[in-house]
Amino acid sequence: MAQHEITKKHPLLDEKGHLIETGYAKRLILDYDRRSIKAHPTRIKEWDYYLVYNPNYAICLTVDDNSYMALDSISFIDFKNKWEHTNSPMKIWTMGKRQFPASSESGDVRGDGKDYCIEFLNDGNKRILNFRMDSFMDGKAIEGSITLHDPHDESMVIVTPYKESKVHFYYNQKINCMPAEGCFRFDGKEYRFDPKDSFGTLDWGRGVWTYKNTWYWGSASGLADGHRFGFNIGYGFGDTSNASENMLFYDGKAHKLSQVVFHIPMKDGKDDFLSPWTFTSDDDRFEMDFLPILDRAANTDFIILGSNQHQVFGRFTGTAILDDGKKIQIKDFLGFAEKVSNKW
Repeated sequence: MAQHEITKKHPLLDEKGHLIETGYAKRLILDYDRRSIKAHPTRIKEWDYYLVYNPNYAICLTVDDNSYMALDSISFIDFKNKWEHTNSPMKIWTMGKRQFPASSESGDVRGDGKDYCIEFLNDGNKRILNFRMDSFMDGKAIEGSITLHDPHDESMVIVTPYKESKVHFYYNQKINCMPAEGCFRFDGKEYRFDPKDSFGTLDWGRGVWTYKNTWYWGSASGLADGHRFGFNIGYGFGDTSNASENMLFYDGKAHKLSQVVFHIPMKDGKDDFLSPWTFTSDDDRFEMDFLPILDRAANTDFIILGSNQHQVFGRFTGTAILDDGKKIQIKDFLGFAEKVSNKW
């Protein structure tokens, strides 16, 4: 598969709102400007999603603005007890009023309501994630503050068009392996993150999507023989003929992969998310077994709007090969893989 790398800085969109260049990059080098979008304003989607975890537990935080609606979300995941809870308040008709930064490199994001607040503070060197929700679960509050140290690593950036319309696009960055420290409190207990074994991932997205889509995404960050190692894998979203979003990260450097396929087991004609998965690649550089721990599932259906999400956390075991041929062997490496179908 051809993999076109974007290496020169220029605007993301031309005067017609069409993508100037499509493919992948290792840094967020194209300039996004919401005002350049020519699609209907209700179709614009902007979000920041952070996942922070260690071997025992995880926090997921989302602030987004989907124009006609917005979601602010907090998830607490307990790997040892195979338990999770998510609370996602919704707002209507935000239409860009949240004023998301045009770049992931600096700028603050905030989502709040009468009994909660989620904010991401980014000064260009570190990212501070503050969150509070007074009634997170069964009337119990959750609150915390986590700092992600940003080593300015190479990352996965993809510029994806849609065949259905030239004014639809997906501009996405995934930053893995950011050392995390801080804590959060829930139900009388304190949970701490130590940068020795705790890492954060950012999913930064801006775009105009088609109404109906299904994507597959997998990610992991941790240590392999003492080196920071992670990966981003996925497909199914838009026209990826110019580049895939599959990439390895090793000591801050990105290594581009070709195609990776998720093999989700089936049972009675349906996806069996909690049985063991496998992952294969057309270049033989990513071959993994995946043993699920839990499925963070959510299924909403409002007839014209709907979302069926299965974010499965588990452990990867297998081999990944860097650009120079170096083999990275991992065993029981914690991460997730998901299948999400949306109508929105």
